[in-house]
Amino acid sequence: MKHRRIPRRRTMLAGAGALALAATATVTLANAHAAPASAAAALSPSAATALASQLKAGTAGAYYDAAARKLVVNVVDEASAATVRAKGAEARIVRHSMAQLDAARRTLKARATIPGTAWAMDPRSNKVVVTADRTVTGAALARLTKVTKGLGDTVELRRSKGEFKPLIAGGDAIWGSGARCSLGFNVVKDGQPYFLTAGHCGNAVKSWSDQQGGQEIATTEESTFPGSDYSLSKYTGDTAHPSEVDLYNGSTQKITQAADATVGEKVQRSGSTTQVHDGTVKALNASVNYQEGTVDGLIQTDVCAEPGDSGGALFDGESALGLTSGGSGDCSSGGETFFQPVPAALQAYGAQIG
Repeated sequence: MKHRRIPRRRTMLAGAGALALAATATVTLANAHAAPASAAAALSPSAATALASQLKAGTAGAYYDAAARKLVVNVVDEASAATVRAKGAEARIVRHSMAQLDAARRTLKARATIPGTAWAMDPRSNKVVVTADRTVTGAALARLTKVTKGLGDTVELRRSKGEFKPLIAGGDAIWGSGARCSLGFNVVKDGQPYFLTAGHCGNAVKSWSDQQGGQEIATTEESTFPGSDYSLSKYTGDTAHPSEVDLYNGSTQKITQAADATVGEKVQRSGSTTQVHDGTVKALNASVNYQEGTVDGLIQTDVCAEPGDSGGALFDGESALGLTSGGSGDCSSGGETFFQPVPAALQAYGAQIG
């Protein structure tokens, strides 16, 4: 699908939105090693994503090695390693199974859902990485530290100098009363034109314009936040809605499909505040605890974003991957951003790219 082109204007942002998580360095697991005799095939990112979806059962996560153009799949035994190698991926024997990592995540959710925290499974370190922002102090930090220590080496606790907080201000700019977000992707539902943006944007705005104080072009029909972070708006005005993303250089990127992201995949983000930036997918199924509540199932990246980029498009070539949910840092010093996967939004609303 494509962004429709909307005249770009700027103003001060107001309102609700995105969260932040600190940038985290990859940690090497000392006892993890590649299984011998790997015959990993050279794969494109899209081929690696397709293969990863076939190799979820019995594995402990996977990531794409862009330099070597191969998919690396974590396993806990030699039998599983043989299956992975037979499919053309590299098998890597690790300590912790997916069941163990999922159990750690459940414990964190039950005992450490503290505003200002986030966690995701890092397939490179074979751990659940927990990040606490600068607001987590005192009794809250003591509680978090106790829970993470109790989970042993399945979990690693890190601190962020930033703060997880809503950011509305985020493709092409779309405006509501007192708020600005970014359009994510144009979609079709029941033969009618709609667009996707962030749920925290849809919660805040019911009538959208393509310029501040302008004529209505769309209305929010459905919106979910927290829990997930997506919303669906129906076009009401005679506004072009091509299936493309604005690259802010006089050209656009055609979007033809929605796809799942893969750890290690190189991606781009388009938003109305900072325009286009690129980076890498760092983790999947991330959970972030906003002040407003927890959002699960997010894509974690090292792409920067700023207020107003909320709802904007994360993409890889012609594939729509995510909607900007929030992040820490900025595009001068760098940062980290989380995205709501597009396939989940399309499934929730019965819509298609278009």
